[in-house]
Amino acid sequence: MPPHHNIPHDNLKVDYVIIYRFADSTKTEASRSFQDLVQALARVGLAIEVRNGGNCSLLIFVKVASDERLNNAIYRSRVKDWLYGIRPAQPDRETQNSLTSQPLTEAERYRIVHQLITGPKEEGNAGIVPTHGQWKNVESIFPLHDHTFNKEWIKKWATVTFLKVEDLDEIRNRFGEKVAYYFAFTQSYFAFLIFPAAFGFSSWVLLGHFSSIYAVVNCLWSVVFIEYWKRQEVDLGIRWGVKGVSAIQEKRREFQHEKEIQDPITGEAVQVFPATKRLYRQLLQLPFAVLASLALGLIIATCFGIEIFLSEVYNGPFKSILVFLPTLLLTALVPTITTILTEIATRLNNYENWETTDAYDSAMTQKIFILNFITSYLPVFLTAFVYVPFGSLIVPYLDIFQLTARPFAENEKQLATPKAGFAINPARLRKQVIYFAVTAQIVNFAMETIVPYVKRRGFHKYQELKTERAARKGGAAPNAAANDLPEEAEFLARVRGEAELDVYDVSTDLREMVVQFGYLTLFSVVWPVTAVSFLINNWVELRSDAVKICVEMQRPTPHRVDSIGPWLDSLGFLTWLGSISTAALVYLFSNDGLGPDGTPADIKGWAFLLTVFFSEHIYLLVRLAVRLAISKMDSPGMQKEHAERFMVRKRYFEESFGEDAMELPPPMDREKITRSSLEEEARQGSMRSSTPQDQFWLRQRSWEESSSIGMGLIEKMAPAESRKQQ
Repeated sequence: MPPHHNIPHDNLKVDYVIIYRFADSTKTEASRSFQDLVQALARVGLAIEVRNGGNCSLLIFVKVASDERLNNAIYRSRVKDWLYGIRPAQPDRETQNSLTSQPLTEAERYRIVHQLITGPKEEGNAGIVPTHGQWKNVESIFPLHDHTFNKEWIKKWATVTFLKVEDLDEIRNRFGEKVAYYFAFTQSYFAFLIFPAAFGFSSWVLLGHFSSIYAVVNCLWSVVFIEYWKRQEVDLGIRWGVKGVSAIQEKRREFQHEKEIQDPITGEAVQVFPATKRLYRQLLQLPFAVLASLALGLIIATCFGIEIFLSEVYNGPFKSILVFLPTLLLTALVPTITTILTEIATRLNNYENWETTDAYDSAMTQKIFILNFITSYLPVFLTAFVYVPFGSLIVPYLDIFQLTARPFAENEKQLATPKAGFAINPARLRKQVIYFAVTAQIVNFAMETIVPYVKRRGFHKYQELKTERAARKGGAAPNAAANDLPEEAEFLARVRGEAELDVYDVSTDLREMVVQFGYLTLFSVVWPVTAVSFLINNWVELRSDAVKICVEMQRPTPHRVDSIGPWLDSLGFLTWLGSISTAALVYLFSNDGLGPDGTPADIKGWAFLLTVFFSEHIYLLVRLAVRLAISKMDSPGMQKEHAERFMVRKRYFEESFGEDAMELPPPMDREKITRSSLEEEARQGSMRSSTPQDQFWLRQRSWEESSSIGMGLIEKMAPAESRKQQ
């Protein structure tokens, strides 16, 4: 299959588009930087076409200049995989034979071309890193959408309930393994949700809230799902040929080494940053976690107190409106503080000076997870473990929030907090969980899908009005499409539109699924129907994410991975914490779901701690048992791996010894044994050194003679059949 057949025909065989923007550079700087860029691309065998991008930018279209150049890059990539143990066998030395035995996918082509553009110069690539160093004018590098496939993909998915593994293969072949693993995880999660949705609905009808039976089953389901997904990751890695691909580490250009040492095995010079020094820098995560907890926790706890005061203490005018004040404060403050903390986390991650991209991303994910954990789960934790047990003790001190309602109160009595006899709202926790399970999912869907579309349409409309206004005043900038050739006009208009789209980050969607999973493991015992809401949401989520990739985002650059990365550790942590929180909630609300009624008098500390202790240890034992049981099960991926290894061993055995290595030697031609041949053999034997070893091995002339003598000995020594039967 010729490599160029893997490019969508409506994209004019373009591999990548590079946006070169020079608005902040002088004419001399822009020209010199552009020439460097073009020369760097040409040196690695890439063909280039340039068009006007508008707003002081150029569209640089790139494709591989020749099939031979691409074939060499493909072969080099596959040999590297074999050397790192990702491929079981060495690729065929004939590149065309290698491509025939394993055809080139669209994602592999885009990945290899992207490596040619952005990979390090030391490995024969151009070394172009957008917005960095000498390439600061390179704004972005992206492949173009295949709109024919996109339409068929969306249409197909709209009519099916479950995705087959072939559907995931298609995503992998188009967008790469990183995106495919997200869809595979979400699909597996969706399928697994059917059981907790059915069981949860039944529990809600028959057992009510805070059922210990539901709690046990839900925790067991969480463990089984996590362990199943770990096996599924391995199977998909084998199926897609990326198992162990994480061993190929991409070195970060921002990495700053302190010294160079000689590798004792390879003798190569290795750049080193002391591990102890990085460990000291990592210790700064502790004050960061404390800072994030205090900053976000203080905002959330304050809004939580205001909400309790306005909804359960204040009894004056505009109460129905004022109760939304905490929500408005959270909406305004939490994203702002989260953005600031994310910037601090990024700088801290840079300061830790990670050597590889995978290590950097993993460390960053851990920091982001801390922020998501606080913002997502702290409100429910406050209600469950602060308001419910200690509400009657805390409410008298909420008079500090009188300022929020004082301008609207008619008298002080409407603001007075009860000093005694305050009754908490036992349904508050359930309503809060329902909000996060239903309302928040709808809001997230709107923010993720509808709002970006409206913003983009609004921005385009604003640009049109701005251009029309400038044209009326005679100061309009020349239209980028004014000099487009008629046969290219439609294509260039589409490219300019895609250049304005956002870059797709699969980690954002994975984070959303992990946070959702956390609600299910931590708090679904409060409202067992939670899984039903998530099941419906995730069916829509799979389709909306496909639409988002096709319509709202630039086409993602394919990247290879062999798992969902550090998010798997986050899932394991949430499952462990869920075993503790679920047991604690069942204990606190075991009295028909009413809870401690705002006073800790009925809570026995020893019983509470003992419940948590036994729940955690039972979880650890169950996880060990489930992991052991799943490891004993065979799977298509493991069978394929075993078959591939067998074929590799067989192939190398045949190459080393020949196909007839296990064949019997040809029988001796007895007709040629004559008196003269026997005399010649005796003469040759007398000429050799007559050692005992030689005499021993010359007594029987072939395997046939040995077989004949052995059969004769058996015939003489073996007991008769009649005696043996007696």
